[in-house]
Amino acid sequence: MERLEHLRNVIVNNKQNDDDFRCLKKELFFRTASELEKFIPLEKGSTANNPIQLIDFFCGAGGTSLGFAAINRVIPVFRFLGGCDIDKISAQTYSKNFATPLLNEDILNVAYSDDAIINFLERIGYDDSLPTVLIGCAPCQGFSSHRKKHWDKEDDKRNNLVIAFAHLVEKIKPDVFIMENVPEFLSQRYWKYFSEASALFKECGYITKQCIHNAAEFGVPQERFRSVVIGMKKNFLLPSGYYKPEEYKTVRDAIGDLPPVQAGEVCPTDYLHRSAAHKKSTIEVIRQVPHDGGNRPAGIGPKCLENVSGFSDVYGRLSWDKPSITITHYARNPASGRYSHPEQDRGLTAREAALLQSFPFGFEFEGKFDDIFRQIGEAVPPLLSCGIATNILIELFSTEPTQYELDNSVPSVTKPVSSSYSSVIAGMKATRRRKQ
Repeated sequence: MERLEHLRNVIVNNKQNDDDFRCLKKELFFRTASELEKFIPLEKGSTANNPIQLIDFFCGAGGTSLGFAAINRVIPVFRFLGGCDIDKISAQTYSKNFATPLLNEDILNVAYSDDAIINFLERIGYDDSLPTVLIGCAPCQGFSSHRKKHWDKEDDKRNNLVIAFAHLVEKIKPDVFIMENVPEFLSQRYWKYFSEASALFKECGYITKQCIHNAAEFGVPQERFRSVVIGMKKNFLLPSGYYKPEEYKTVRDAIGDLPPVQAGEVCPTDYLHRSAAHKKSTIEVIRQVPHDGGNRPAGIGPKCLENVSGFSDVYGRLSWDKPSITITHYARNPASGRYSHPEQDRGLTAREAALLQSFPFGFEFEGKFDDIFRQIGEAVPPLLSCGIATNILIELFSTEPTQYELDNSVPSVTKPVSSSYSSVIAGMKATRRRKQ
C-alpha cells in the first residue's frame, strides 16, 4: 500500500523520478479488476481534479475507458475528457457512464483540420500542460478474417481511420497512445496501414510496440485474440497476461448464477437479461443440441448448412467449464455461431453477452436491443482494458526498463503475422488441448 501511495504522489506531482514500480503491476491489476465489478456511472466533475487526461476516439460504449475508470477507484489519477464516436447511441452510452460531453462526430472530419482539432479540444476542456492518454480503437471490420474474400479488392475506407488517428496523435502529442484491433491488423494484408501509422509515430518521437493477446489471459471469460499497439516517448514494456490456460475464467464463472429465462422473456430484476424471441423452428433446433458444448446434430436445422464447411458451430451450445468463443454483435443469434446457452433452449441474453465480455452489472447501455448487442460485441473487454491501463500507468511513471527486463518481457511484433491469423489461433487452441 505504501508503494501505491508513493506512485500516486509521483503522478500527482508529475515528478521526474528514478523509481521502478513494475513490482506493483500484478497487485494493481487484481485490485483494479476487483474494483471494475463495482463500477457505476460516474458523476459529473468527479474526475475533474485528476492529473492525467484521457480522450477516447472511436470510443464505442467505452470498454477501453472502463479499465482506466476502474484504476481510478484504486488510485484516482485519470481525468475523463470525452469519448467520440460516429455512432450516436454509442456516444450516448459513453457520455452517460463517464459523465462527459456527448461527442457524436466522424473522426475523419476532425483529424485532418487543425482548426477542427483545436475546436474539438477546446470543447472538452483539454489542457496541454497535463499528461494525456489518447485511445484510438478504430472499427475493426475492415481487418477481420471474416472479410478475407474482399482482401484483394478495393481497400476498405474504414482502414483509413488508423491513419486519421495517427494524425490526431501528431497534433495532440499525448504522453501515451493506445490502439486495439483484431489480430489481422498486424497481418501482411494490412501491414501497410500499420507501417504508415508507425512511421508517423516515429517521426513524432514515439517508441511504438505491438503484440497480440488472448483476453482470457486477463480474466475475461472468453477466448478473444486482439492486437494491442502502444506508443510512448520513452522505452517501456508491453502488457503481460496474469492467467494461465488452466486458470482461464469460464462461462460458468461469468453467467452460472443468473436466473433462467425463456426465449424472448425479460428477467423482472434485470432488463438486460433477455434473449431474442426466436422462431419456433429455431428453438426446435436448439432443443436437439446436446447440453454443455454440444454441436448441432447432422440433419438437424436448415438444409443450407449441410455439406458446407465453416458452419460447425452454428446453433452450438457454449461449454460451462470453458471460456466462451469470441462475443460479437451477432451473439444474440444462435444461427450465427456457438451462441446458444449451455442448457437453456435459447440464444444468449444481453446480460450474458455483457458478462462474457466482462462488463460490470453497473454499466448502463443506451439504445434498443440490437444496439446493445452491437455495443457489447464491438467493445474492448473491460478486463483486458484493466491490464492495458495498469501496464500503461506503471510504465509511464517508472524508470526505463533494463536490458534484462526487455529481453524477458512480451516481445513486440516486428513483422506481419500470418494473413490468416484465425487459422493460427485455431492451431494454438488445438495444441493447448493436446497438452491438457
